[in-house]
Amino acid sequence: MAAMWKIGAGVWNSQANLNGLRCISTSVAQYAPANSKKKTVGGNQGRNIVLVEGVRTPFLMSMTSYQNLMPHDLARAALSGLIRKTNMDKSIVDYILYGTVIQEVKTSNVAREAALGAGFPDTIPAHTVTQACISSNQAITTGMGLIASGSCDAVVAGGVEFMSDVPIRHSRKMRKLMLQLNKSKNKAGIIMKMLSPSALTPELPAVAEFSTNETMGHSADRLCAAFQISRREQDEFALRSHTMAHEASEKGLLSDVLSYKVPGVAEPVTKDNGIRPSSMEKLSSLKPAFIKPHGTITAANASFLTDGASACLIMEEGKALALGFKPKAYLRDYLYVSQDPKDQLLLGPAYATPKILEKAGLSMSDISVFEYHEAFAGQILANLKALDSDWFAKNHMGRSGKFGAIPMDKFNLWGGSLSLGHPFGATGVRLVTTAAHRLAKEDGQFGLVAACAAGGIGHAMLVERYPST
Repeated sequence: MAAMWKIGAGVWNSQANLNGLRCISTSVAQYAPANSKKKTVGGNQGRNIVLVEGVRTPFLMSMTSYQNLMPHDLARAALSGLIRKTNMDKSIVDYILYGTVIQEVKTSNVAREAALGAGFPDTIPAHTVTQACISSNQAITTGMGLIASGSCDAVVAGGVEFMSDVPIRHSRKMRKLMLQLNKSKNKAGIIMKMLSPSALTPELPAVAEFSTNETMGHSADRLCAAFQISRREQDEFALRSHTMAHEASEKGLLSDVLSYKVPGVAEPVTKDNGIRPSSMEKLSSLKPAFIKPHGTITAANASFLTDGASACLIMEEGKALALGFKPKAYLRDYLYVSQDPKDQLLLGPAYATPKILEKAGLSMSDISVFEYHEAFAGQILANLKALDSDWFAKNHMGRSGKFGAIPMDKFNLWGGSLSLGHPFGATGVRLVTTAAHRLAKEDGQFGLVAACAAGGIGHAMLVERYPST
């Protein structure tokens, strides 16, 4: 795979190599002087937090091999895989956190149900968080907070999403009538009302903003128009994602993927099934999916509905070493941002990237690995253009000038959500684990994870390679 990709009319080239190594530590609360050889950043109350291990089930397109399961089945599989891979004593865990977006009503606290199913002691508390596409990022950072405060030394964080069986509700009219039925003496009259078309029409879930009533795909199409991102640019980026994911999978680089024997399925599921390298000719033949007939978002340059789960073990460094674990990375710092959910719904990474790097006293050239969530090819390209735009920086970010371009020879080199899949609640753990693995493989020091989410929210996290990896 070439380290330089041509997309549209432009070419992204690699930037200069790192200017020496820098160290981010959590042992002090203030930044070091600008001329210091080493930089330090506070934020974790003097406690170093490490990623010990991260795993995930294969991410599958919805309505395929996982379709007869429930969300807690996938979450339990990820937790069980984490236990096997780390060979941990389950009693060392102080807390369990899981992220999810579209909840199964029978297991509203899926973290607790999955933990019990995986054999964790019933004395370990667990709760579920939701933050749209960054729900497992939220699970991780909530766990980091528990460790930083001294409340916990070991936290399991993860996420799950199951799009093969999303809740489809009765209409509100039907729900009211059903509640009235038990109390009413005129049951026949209530039943007649229940048979009306307006009552029988179900409420289908949609990936739409409550505040704007706009689907995310429609918003992404408008974003592409605003940044003048062509259909060809988007298709080329999608092809890049699938090609790189295929190569990474074939080379065995996706070592976080577990083998999962699905009940009722003959062969174990061992790989993601959405990776489909194609050709520009095939991609260009697809019709617009949202704004018809002139939109540029298609099924091929957007992430697909995905079933999957992930889990990771994060610990206080001293505790991890005392128990004989070999950490993969330091989790150094993180932040969340939010913008206008109508016109800047998917621009969270563009806002979060300069903030997290400036907070840490780092620059773009200090980052060896970039792992950004790919909701849509156009969304990624819009964020890249925003970061490299003086006009956008001055008019929307309150900056004196652009922050700078991300070097594409460091960006999502093992594929991304477009190709690997995007279970809403589970992607964050994949991003962090992949960043840690890439840092070890590519001999880098710092990795930057970033993602957008519904509501105009964004997230960024700094990961540092652990010295022994």
